[in-house]
Amino acid sequence: MSERVATAAESGVMEEIERRVLWLATAVVHHANRVRPNPSGLKVGGHQASSASMVSIMTALWFHHLGPDDRVSVKPHASPVLHAINYLLGELDERYLTTLREFGGLQSYPSRTKDPDPVDYSTGSVGIGATAPIWGAVARRYTEGAPAGRQYSLVGDAELDEGAVWEAVLDPGVAELGEIVWIVDLNRQSLDRVVPYLAAHRLKGMFAAAGWQVLTLKYGRLLTELFGRPGGDELRARIDAMSNPEYQRLLRCDAAELRDRLPGGSEPAAALVATLDDATLLAALRNLGGHDLGSLGDAFEEIDDTRPTVIFAYTVKGHGLPSEGHPQNHSSLLTAEQIDALAARLGLDPADPWARFEDGSEAARLCAETAARLRREPVAPQAPPALPADIGRTPKGTATTQAALGRLLLDLTREAPEAAARVVTVSPDVSSSTNLGGWVNKVGVWSTSERRDWFADDAETILHWREGPSGQHIELGIAETNLVSLLGELGATWSRWNKPLLPIGVLYDPFVGRALEPWSFGIYAGGQSILIGTPSGVTLAPEGGAHQSIVTPSIGIEQPGCVAYEPAFVLDTEWTLLASMARLGRPDGGSAYLRLSTRAVDQRLAAVPDDPAARERRRRQVVAGAYPLRRAERPAVTVAAMGALVPEALAAADRLDQVGVGADVVCVTSPGLLFEALRSRQGLGDGSSWVLDQAFPASRATPLVTVLDGHPHTLAFLAGVNNVPCVTLGVTKFGQSGSIEDVHRHHGIDTDSIVRAALDVAP
Repeated sequence: MSERVATAAESGVMEEIERRVLWLATAVVHHANRVRPNPSGLKVGGHQASSASMVSIMTALWFHHLGPDDRVSVKPHASPVLHAINYLLGELDERYLTTLREFGGLQSYPSRTKDPDPVDYSTGSVGIGATAPIWGAVARRYTEGAPAGRQYSLVGDAELDEGAVWEAVLDPGVAELGEIVWIVDLNRQSLDRVVPYLAAHRLKGMFAAAGWQVLTLKYGRLLTELFGRPGGDELRARIDAMSNPEYQRLLRCDAAELRDRLPGGSEPAAALVATLDDATLLAALRNLGGHDLGSLGDAFEEIDDTRPTVIFAYTVKGHGLPSEGHPQNHSSLLTAEQIDALAARLGLDPADPWARFEDGSEAARLCAETAARLRREPVAPQAPPALPADIGRTPKGTATTQAALGRLLLDLTREAPEAAARVVTVSPDVSSSTNLGGWVNKVGVWSTSERRDWFADDAETILHWREGPSGQHIELGIAETNLVSLLGELGATWSRWNKPLLPIGVLYDPFVGRALEPWSFGIYAGGQSILIGTPSGVTLAPEGGAHQSIVTPSIGIEQPGCVAYEPAFVLDTEWTLLASMARLGRPDGGSAYLRLSTRAVDQRLAAVPDDPAARERRRRQVVAGAYPLRRAERPAVTVAAMGALVPEALAAADRLDQVGVGADVVCVTSPGLLFEALRSRQGLGDGSSWVLDQAFPASRATPLVTVLDGHPHTLAFLAGVNNVPCVTLGVTKFGQSGSIEDVHRHHGIDTDSIVRAALDVAP
């Protein structure tokens, strides 16, 4: 293959394809903004300049080096380049080239689930797309047992400002992933300006310190040849020393002005410049390594597959366009006149913008050969293993919902071993404090190679850390973004590699907010996983306000592609977790978020029916979002409670009954599912509303009190089920340390507060 590509490059075929990719990427954005009817007049947008800086890199990668097992994450603003390449390879129908950012058309940024052509990784959220191939590599090694193909990230240099990048780079296990290759588009511009001091040497040092191979691709072959002439050393020193803004300004100069400004007072450099004709001089200034196909090919050949690699490829933003180097070119659009001039320079007809290479031409042949080389066998999703809906145990005594998690995982190893073998848990250094210790002891810790457990013979060591490729628990450092990013990739193996997993991530609930954006992006990209936040709420009383979550309960209402549960009892936890696991790894599936507690609760309060049919009815209600826990003979008020506050609701009902106020108690397990049921009843959804009829029947409609260990607006919508008066109790301010009783009283979610609210609202 290398010999064929070298011959093609010598004959100019690769350059011809490079020019066509530049044109198509630019024309796709132009058509969306200047040609397609736009009644609203709103700027459609697109990034012609950001795409142009990536054209050479992506041409060299796709048409020379990629194999069918490789995967690539394309920087968000280069999506038109990806679509242009896919079009030339026959992977995108021509009709889509006119639909950039149109409803149902090409997405603003590469989308694995929404774009009509092949996209390996969804990007668009700064830093998340860049790091996704790291976690994709881990997920593939976990499923395959060995690396298979490289994982490329095409990263804008401004993305290196994102903290998620360094959280991923610095994770200790990443240094073992030799299939990781990052190519940094070092165009030295951000959205608003030329970056004054990019400090590339500092960035290189940070990657090197993390164990990465660092390759620098600064100058192309033309400049390198000039540096070898008399005066070349001085010219190179001059370019190396100039600031980014000065270099960018030189790109805006004509040849005469460049001859005056480029040497910077160096006579040897001026003498060298004087020997160059205008075209060569202008081309030399732009001849950076990221635009030189030969230099790019050489760099790709140097990649060391024993450790991660980063290639710093110096580029020009807007390379080859009239806007190249302009400090405000990020979202600028070429005019119609500039498009016509670009077409003329490239030898193309603007009236026929989507023309393919002529049949029989060398360029057409190379496109066909590349398409054949990169063609992948379609993935037929494999059905995940069957899961029981009910283990069959009825817990007694006092227990926590957090402890129920670890117990259920161990139960699965006995009751459903095939499903248990697909479970992979992930934790940011909190596995022992979130009750995963027994599970970790049972299944071991995953690593790329066997590692000795030096405490295996220590009798006082309870948690055994057996590490090897067969482990089913992955322990990361304390970085929640890494956790949920890995969850997203583990949750995509069913569609990527035809190997469905059941991934469960566990972290402290207050940090769900920190992890929410990358987890949400993983769901958007097709990842299906379970996120468990525990312990939660102000019920974690002694820990104080820093660890007491408030806003997380509403996530279940607001997060697309996710069902959220906050169970009150152990059996509720088991049922909802089993139901959530059953939705993973399938085309019609989705993710789940469970909010668990360390509060010990008397399990007899659950009043689980003994009759098998009644038990199954209860299970269905739990999974659907709510169930009646207590019915008064003549109800005057209904208390809807969730999670750790159900005991207070039951105690309040007892006291209300003593003063002649009958109270129904409804245990809410999923506000989001109830909200969906209410919208369906209102004709705004296509789901079922039966759970509302059973939990809040119109025949028992009374004034309502809602209470939860979280923000009260989470359950406020329940008043609309039967249009009744409502008082909402919950947490609206930061907590503080104390006993559960003191903290609940402070926030007005204790039994006394529920009783007072019920008496106020009851007729």
